[in-house]
Amino acid sequence: MTLTLQLISGICWSLVYVELIRGGFRDKTYGMPLFAIALNFCWEFLYTGDGFLTAPADPQTWVNLVWTLLDSVILVTFFKYGRRELPAILQRHHVWVMLVALITSAGFQFGFYLEFGAHWGGIYSAFTQNAIMSILFVVMVITRNSTRGLSKLVLYAKWLGTLAPTILGGLIEQVDVFVLIAGGISFAFDLLLIATFDRFPSRDATTR
Repeated sequence: MTLTLQLISGICWSLVYVELIRGGFRDKTYGMPLFAIALNFCWEFLYTGDGFLTAPADPQTWVNLVWTLLDSVILVTFFKYGRRELPAILQRHHVWVMLVALITSAGFQFGFYLEFGAHWGGIYSAFTQNAIMSILFVVMVITRNSTRGLSKLVLYAKWLGTLAPTILGGLIEQVDVFVLIAGGISFAFDLLLIATFDRFPSRDATTR
């Protein structure tokens, strides 16, 4: 059961990243919200580095490396297309906006890492940022009034890719209330966006 849930999570999140990259270049936008990109990239960079220093043979270390590379491409979509998605006052400074987001997110991730260690810090920060990400996806779609850069595959893969480790980390490996609450928040907002996805204009109607 543990291996199955780990595989589901790994495969689903890889699908999320690949589909966001495809959708970003297709629709000339970035499909993952600004701070979600920064939080994800910093988490994966930190725990990839930690993994190669402490457990280079661990398969999760290599999965984290693949995710870091994929997230790097999502970063490229922001630098390439992100200017037009920002408020007018920030459009000339979109590179600095991302740099501030990355610095802020790095501080957030290092705080968890230093306070709780690599294992629990990685778990708690991952579930925290996942809940934040789910909320930000909803906000992004409402703000844009568009599903540009997204697809239902992204939403279903994210929903399932978060549900699997929530069950694993919150119920099977141990009963962890924080994991269950954060995972439950992600679950609810992911389902909300899935349920309302078709009510927003499609990418074909709004691509610029």
